[in-house]
Amino acid sequence: MIAASAPPTPFIARRFLMRRFLDNLYRWSGWLAATFIASICLLVFAQVILNLVDRIAKMTTGSAIGLAIPSYADFTGFFLAASSFLALAYTLREGGHIRVSLFIANAGPKTRHFIELWCLALALAASAYFTWYAAHLVYESHKFHDLSAGMIAVPIWIPQTAMLTGLVILTIALIDEFVDVLKGNDPSYTDKGENLLQGDPPLPSSTVSGE
Repeated sequence: MIAASAPPTPFIARRFLMRRFLDNLYRWSGWLAATFIASICLLVFAQVILNLVDRIAKMTTGSAIGLAIPSYADFTGFFLAASSFLALAYTLREGGHIRVSLFIANAGPKTRHFIELWCLALALAASAYFTWYAAHLVYESHKFHDLSAGMIAVPIWIPQTAMLTGLVILTIALIDEFVDVLKGNDPSYTDKGENLLQGDPPLPSSTVSGE
């Protein structure tokens, strides 16, 4: 006779839902950052095509048409800032940030655990401060109606909000990592980005010697 498994407690169910929510938050933030990168590529490609059409028109008719995407340089800058900040949390979870792990890799488990906690606490403090500062910056830009200086006057608080959103998600990710490590677990980025070349085969001796 097989005993029926006990249903999950409300605490475990809430913990599972929170874990899934946070993972989806980091993942969708990364996808949104990738969307802004793709938008930059499309915008620059469209402007290059318009410049090419303009040059052909000048060569054939003697005068340029004057095709241009208004404020495309401003928009690409806004998209770049949005993609950079929105990708921070996802990059952290995937071990994509640059980490100098020479010392920590050779440390003992307890020492490494303490160093990870110290680094996460320091990063969390810095991220929380920058998040607060960015929120104050967005508030001031909205209050004083700051506009961009391009052909299309964009309210500055709109691109700044993307920066603030990325910082908020990064701060949440650092809190998530700090609490997890405080419980005795390894960080989510352990053995990810820092060991990308671990399984690569060694280079031939002729390649190394330059022959």
